[in-house]
Amino acid sequence: MADAASRLVSVAEQLLGAPLPVRVRAWDGSQAGPPGAPVIVVRNRRALRRMLFKPGELGLARAWVAGDLDIEGDLYTALGAVAGLLWEHDDEGGGRFLADTVRDPAARAAVRDLIRLVGPPLPPAPPREEVRRRRHLHTRRTDKRAISHHYDVGNDFYALVLGPSMVYSCAYWEAPETGAGASLEAAQRDKLELVCRKLGLKPGRRLLDVGCGWGSMAVHAAREHGVSVVGVTLSQEQAAFARKRVADEGLTDRVEIRVQDYRDVRDGPYDAISSIGMAEHVGAERYLEYARDLYGLLKPGGRLLNHQIARRPQQDETAYEVDAFIDSYVFPDGELAPLGTTVTALERAGFEVRDVESLREHYARTLRAWVTNLEGDWARGTRLAGFGRARVWRLYMAASALAFERNQIGVNQVLAVRTPKTGTSGLPARTRTWNT
Repeated sequence: MADAASRLVSVAEQLLGAPLPVRVRAWDGSQAGPPGAPVIVVRNRRALRRMLFKPGELGLARAWVAGDLDIEGDLYTALGAVAGLLWEHDDEGGGRFLADTVRDPAARAAVRDLIRLVGPPLPPAPPREEVRRRRHLHTRRTDKRAISHHYDVGNDFYALVLGPSMVYSCAYWEAPETGAGASLEAAQRDKLELVCRKLGLKPGRRLLDVGCGWGSMAVHAAREHGVSVVGVTLSQEQAAFARKRVADEGLTDRVEIRVQDYRDVRDGPYDAISSIGMAEHVGAERYLEYARDLYGLLKPGGRLLNHQIARRPQQDETAYEVDAFIDSYVFPDGELAPLGTTVTALERAGFEVRDVESLREHYARTLRAWVTNLEGDWARGTRLAGFGRARVWRLYMAASALAFERNQIGVNQVLAVRTPKTGTSGLPARTRTWNT
């Protein structure tokens, strides 16, 4: 009888109808596949049971998080190869699982062989890091629970991954595609400054920072531009960190950090609102409400800078499904919308959209920097977050970097204004003056 690795490669190639571009090492020490390729390590039969009972992305994710499945060699090369085999993208932003298209008798025989190889077909319990998926209600209670799952991992863990800036959104480089230039810390500072300049912040003005994170934007805006800032977050750990940071900077007279839902902010109007990496948590059903709430919190002439990840539009938008791995392990209840959908919602809420800037390449480079930070102190990362959670973060950040690089997702800064009836927006006619 063939060894386990050879049998796995044979089954995989029959199912996928293509040569396997990765090498496989199985639990019995056997190896098969092209020499020199990244190695997929199948540590035990349980990894295969997970994939049989949850075919596709979620089964693979469970095996990875539990440590039943691993990668040796370049992580990005291996992920790119595996993603290309499992999922075929089309030009309209959709796609299909290749395994779902297999119908020939040889493939069914391969599946039966795989079942014989893995032993008793009992479904393994999901890793404890998995969140039970549910309908995306986006109530105050469910949003708070989802935010806590993602952000209350521990401030020390985020400091390891993000670096001293503690900014959890893409940085801004002059040439992100080259890999040259400023450090991650300097690029994050430049991103915050870019936001402040787009918002036209000046001493005496009020800024609302929605989803303020660890206070980076609030501190930068108050210190460098003299504004008064209210930052709101649903994460207790973020708020505690941000308040200490504000106190250490001597900015308690200008910066207030609240544990508060944006829907409960009632002390407008503000001159400007920044929403950086927060709108992805709002949900499609609530997005127009979100846009109207922010519109109502601004003075006439006030500006909104909405920094948000976007997905590619699909021909049939009703077929869109939230990514199973991201929903179950990373951002519970998070939803991505196409850029056009976001702009339309902001306009329906009353905003005049004045500028849209894509930072897609910037986010790819940022994510690679975060992965490098985590991998560079892996032992400490696993101590701080736990073995499974650290593996979740490494996988999702590396896979997201590839998705940005391949234009499967993007990120955009949308500058919008509550333009008064006079039509005077207060913005320069040459919108991009902040880049000169």
